Amino acid sequence: MSDTMPAIYFANLQKRFGSLEVLRSLSGQIERGEVVAIIGSSGCGKSTLLRCFNRLETINGGQLIVNGIDLSQSNLSRKRLQALHSKVGMVFQQFNLFPHMTVLENLTLAPRKVLERPKRDCTEVARRYLDKVGLIEKADAYPDQLSGGQKQRVAIARSLCMEPEILLFDEPTSALDPELVGEVLITMRNLAQEGMTMIVVTHEMQFAREVANRVLFLNKGQVEEEGDPRQVLSNPRSERLRTFLSRLKMAAA
Repeated sequence: MSDTMPAIYFANLQKRFGSLEVLRSLSGQIERGEVVAIIGSSGCGKSTLLRCFNRLETINGGQLIVNGIDLSQSNLSRKRLQALHSKVGMVFQQFNLFPHMTVLENLTLAPRKVLERPKRDCTEVARRYLDKVGLIEKADAYPDQLSGGQKQRVAIARSLCMEPEILLFDEPTSALDPELVGEVLITMRNLAQEGMTMIVVTHEMQFAREVANRVLFLNKGQVEEEGDPRQVLSNPRSERLRTFLSRLKMAAA
């Protein structure tokens, strides 16, 4: 994939669920190595946009190109979808780990089945990424033996085992107790410092301010404000964004 091409390009992007218009003519692009935080109130379209980037939702109009693959087409071949999912990883709010498998088995499943790599190679890669997220000692543990923060770090390692070029995070800390949030954010911060292209739907404004290159504020399915996180979050132009940030501060008080 050419380094000169954006990681994600979208123009006049539209998404509807029945008569409900969730995304309304969004346009923009995300460069390789960029960390973009997407913020906004519940129901504004954040998670839907992220799911469109990974073809978990199909779009209803406009153009969407992710990692060189045109997702505007309604009839993508299985081969193209497999190519997309092998290079675009996603970390969800819920960890989605298989409870009957060990941590190591959870990590090696997709590379073996999707990428058809030898088990020995998959195990070596899995152990490397478990070490990367600080959980190598949990390789033989089962998910119910882990804390929420550990489960989310395992979920991140699982995505890394596919060796993606783009990582999508959908509120990765929202299901965690407050004291466990920090360990996940540290892992994400380390990935950002290594140059991973990351799009993060989040309510963690401190993370957005410190780690993201750019923040997008969505409102009613449109980008209402975007720019440098420190500028946008410290001095928002939009009245809706000011209200949103004020409510977050009140909730945290």
